[in-house]
Amino acid sequence: MKSYTEYLTFNTKKRRDLIRITDTVKEAVRKSGVKEGLCLVSAMHLTAAVIIQDDEEGLHEDIWEWLERLAPFKPDYKHHRTGEDNGDAHLKNLLVHLQVVLPITNGELDLGPWQEIFYAEFDGQRPKRVIIKIIGE
Repeated sequence: MKSYTEYLTFNTKKRRDLIRITDTVKEAVRKSGVKEGLCLVSAMHLTAAVIIQDDEEGLHEDIWEWLERLAPFKPDYKHHRTGEDNGDAHLKNLLVHLQVVLPITNGELDLGPWQEIFYAEFDGQRPKRVIIKIIGE
C-alpha cells in the first residue's frame, strides 16, 4: 500500500470564498503514483470546508444564499462570548462538511461528469490549510 500527503494553504482576500481545486487534487493523485485507492481532501479548520459541486456561478450564488439563510452572520452567537465573531462560519461548516473522500481508478480521480472539488472559505483573510491524503496501490 502506498500513501501520499500534500498540504495546500489558502489566505483569501475575502471573508467568504469558493476556490476550485480540482486540478490541484488531480495533480496530487498523479504524483502519488496510486492507481487504485482513495483520496481524502479535508479542510484543517472548522470555519472552512471541501465540497463537490458543479462549477456554475448561479449555483454558487444559490449555495451562498442557502448557507446564509441557515446560518446567518449575526452578532449574538454564544460562541462570540469567547471574543470571536465567526459563529456562523462554524455552523456553515457543519452544513456542508469538512472533507470529501474520492475514488481513484486507473490512476485518476473518478469524478462524475460535472463534479468539481472546491475549497469553501467561511471566515477567511488568514492562512488556512487543506490536507490531501492519498492511499492505495
